[in-house]
Formats: sequence, structure tokens, C-alpha cells
Amino acid sequence: MKIVIKFLFLSFTLINYLIADEIRVFDFTESELAKLEVRKVRGAENKTVYTVGSNENGNFLKAVAENAASGLGKEVKIDLNKTPFINITWKIEKDLPGIKENTKKGHDFSARVFAVKKTGATPLSNRAINYVFSSNNEVGFNSPSPYTKKSIDNVLASTKNSLNKWVTVKANVKEDFKRFHNLDVNELDGLAIMSDTDNSKMKSVAYFQNIYFSAD
Repeated sequence: MKIVIKFLFLSFTLINYLIADEIRVFDFTESELAKLEVRKVRGAENKTVYTVGSNENGNFLKAVAENAASGLGKEVKIDLNKTPFINITWKIEKDLPGIKENTKKGHDFSARVFAVKKTGATPLSNRAINYVFSSNNEVGFNSPSPYTKKSIDNVLASTKNSLNKWVTVKANVKEDFKRFHNLDVNELDGLAIMSDTDNSKMKSVAYFQNIYFSAD
């Protein structure tokens, strides 16, 4: 069974607790990518292929998923009282039209960013907000993962009006944990990126850039 919160075990590269008005989580460099552990989702036939590149706005991560599901992430302490907003710049070049994303057979996204909070002794007890770039739902749609209610899919961008366009989005992670999990979270424990198509058996192409936390 595919469990989309595989990344809630948080066995990722550790980066130090930072106190600042802006905390950048990923550099998207070759050296960083080599250090990040890529984990394939159980049952997936292939791994998502991640490569780095750059444009006039800096470095980016390209993710190609063809009947594949794997992700990468970092264990990172984010003070959500100081920097509660996650900022993501991303683009979907090839999306996944026609799937029902809130079902097990269609639970694939060209681009996701997991915000993770440890809430127990085991990884499966952790909670997550799964910020997604949807191929089929409108911005603002949200639903529990069909595999676990401990992970909530929250649509921040949609290819219905933003296919093959760079889009910058922002969300208040602290407020979202209260809204979706009824948790007062002061500190986030990790962040993960994933592109997956193992349920739909389709192919997607996505890009991630400038993922950081800010005070406002």
C-alpha cells in the first residue's frame, strides 16, 4: 500500500535550527542533491528522477516521474512563531489530467511539498500538510490523503490556469496545522519534496524553486 507520508520518519539530512526573518530550506545544487537521500515509495515501480538546473532567478530542481514515486527532504527546525509562512515557486510542464486526486487510484501530484510535524514516538504518528500543485482541482481545495488522515492535501496551485507557468504561492503553516489537524504547532520538524505518478501510471514533469519560510 502506498503511504504518502513515508517521509514522516524524517531520516533526512539535518540542518541547524535558524532564527531569521527568512529561512531558505533548499539550495538546489549538485552538491546538495548528492547528499539528500532519495526514498522510493513502497510499491512504486520506479524512482522519480531529480536533476538541478538554473535560470535567471537562480537554481531549481526538475522532477520527472514516469510511473514513479520517490521524494527527498530535510529534517529542519522552523520556528513557526517567527517564520510561519512557506513560500514556494514552482512550475508544472506536464500535468496529470483526468485523475481523481482524493482517491487511492488517483492520488498522484506532479509537485508536492510536505510540511511535517513530529507528534509521537514513531514516524507514522506524525502529521503533515501536503501542499500540492494540482492537475484537476481548484486552488483552495483540500482533502485528507486517502491513505491516512494524518496528511492533508491542500491545493496551492492548479494547472487549470497555470500550466507550464512559474507560479509563486504562500501559505501560513502554523494556521494550517491548527485548521486541518487542530494542533497548535510552534516548531516544524521537516520538509519534503515529491513528484509521484505510481497510481495513475502517467508521466509528469515539474520544477521547484525558491522554497523558504518567512515572517510575512
